[in-house]
Amino acid sequence: MSASEQGARRVVALTCSNTEIVCALGCADRLVGVDDHSDFPPEVVDPLPRVGPDLGIDVDRVAALEPDLVLASLTVPGHEKVIERLEAAGLPFIAPRPQCLTDVYRDIGEIAGLLGVEAAGRDLVADMRSRFQGPSAQDSAESPTERPKIAVQWWPKPVILPGKLSWVHDLIELAGGENPIGDEAVESRPVTDEEMQSLAPDVIVLSWCGVEERKYRPDVIYNNPLWQDVPAVRHRRVVSITEAYLGRPSPRLVNGFEALRHVVRGAREVPSSGAQSRQ
Repeated sequence: MSASEQGARRVVALTCSNTEIVCALGCADRLVGVDDHSDFPPEVVDPLPRVGPDLGIDVDRVAALEPDLVLASLTVPGHEKVIERLEAAGLPFIAPRPQCLTDVYRDIGEIAGLLGVEAAGRDLVADMRSRFQGPSAQDSAESPTERPKIAVQWWPKPVILPGKLSWVHDLIELAGGENPIGDEAVESRPVTDEEMQSLAPDVIVLSWCGVEERKYRPDVIYNNPLWQDVPAVRHRRVVSITEAYLGRPSPRLVNGFEALRHVVRGAREVPSSGAQSRQ
């Protein structure tokens, strides 16, 4: 029996990140159901049965798909109740809670092991590491004394920023930037208008959770009368990076890193009075 035949054959993924990991491991054909939010790769997820949104998973529907592995998560606040229902139903599951990039690598390896494709997991992690540590990363860190402050905004009201216990903190640093609250041992926290003034980010990155990028509103930032002295506002450096690239602990974090690298490069340029935001 081959390694792949020894792993789980019927998988239900309850988060976008887990769906993307399974597909990146070459096991898309094992998926028999996904959550309502999974949208990548579309050719895989579009035909699959849906089992509900992240906090409203229909566990009966999951059970009806007869999975031998359910991929849940503890990165979504409130998902604990879904876990309780999975346990009550006696379904086989794992629920990772990654905080840093090392955790993401760990979880990819665990899922690969459960699918019986350990080698594919090692290759995928090695590829991610090489892209984070390759020429682009070296280029971003070439001026370590010129680290612009990059505030990634998970939500607009209240404004929520990632702390040190976040893979996005790692991405910001790898891209050559500085996380304004990167010295705080939190996953994320709300910040006040007054704090944003004192944090003085050079760039504000909109990556609103659960919102399509086309619906991000840089004007909300630019029109805030309390933020007019914030460097990011003053120099028109409010940019958008889809939450699919920053908010999901999946292989597509590499895309988020590349986008942040571009942001860092732009922030190092001398601001011009006519500078425009990148939408």
